[in-house]
Amino acid sequence: MDIVRQIERIGVWSERMEDESRGGGDRSSRDLAALIAASVRRERDRAGLSLTELAKRAGIAKSTLSQLESGVGNPSVETLWGLGAALGVPFSRLVDPPRPNVRVIRAGEGPVTYAEKADYAATLLSSCPPGARRDIYRIVVQPGEPRISEPHMSGTTEHVTLATGRALVGPNQEAVEIGPGDYVAYPGDVPHIFKALEPDTVAVMVMEHI
Repeated sequence: MDIVRQIERIGVWSERMEDESRGGGDRSSRDLAALIAASVRRERDRAGLSLTELAKRAGIAKSTLSQLESGVGNPSVETLWGLGAALGVPFSRLVDPPRPNVRVIRAGEGPVTYAEKADYAATLLSSCPPGARRDIYRIVVQPGEPRISEPHMSGTTEHVTLATGRALVGPNQEAVEIGPGDYVAYPGDVPHIFKALEPDTVAVMVMEHI
């Protein structure tokens, strides 16, 4: 199926594509398309596959893959899963941008992909690097004395998604304020802080050890 038709079947993308055709466009949509295009080209080159061979393995049309690698449109979750399987890489490697030292994704932001039929949207917050271990915690914090943490083992990264309340989170000198639905990742091997700014602040924290 032509990739434009795939996107038109995902109602939320239709208006965005019309805007782009008029020269306006949605920047996040264009950025995601460019990111996916570069990622697929990179992984295809790494695997030594031609357009024809990759399209065949992924079960998509060669023209669809060619358009995708040109940054045209936004593929569905199913298309990306198929490409990831054909390339032997996780789905996340095709949509995860390079990470800065402290990474914040506000509620409603981030690389989103949509299913073709179901009302289903997936926002990748973070991919797990090879050889890493992740521990998951639920954090409940009240205003008052902040939690100041000493550095954990070298290579530790902390990921925090806030459920309720507001908080100041991150390295002591680079802490950011986050609200419900926001995500932040930062080095856990430097002194860092978690300070609740509202009562009953709840978060999910993932500690990643390499």
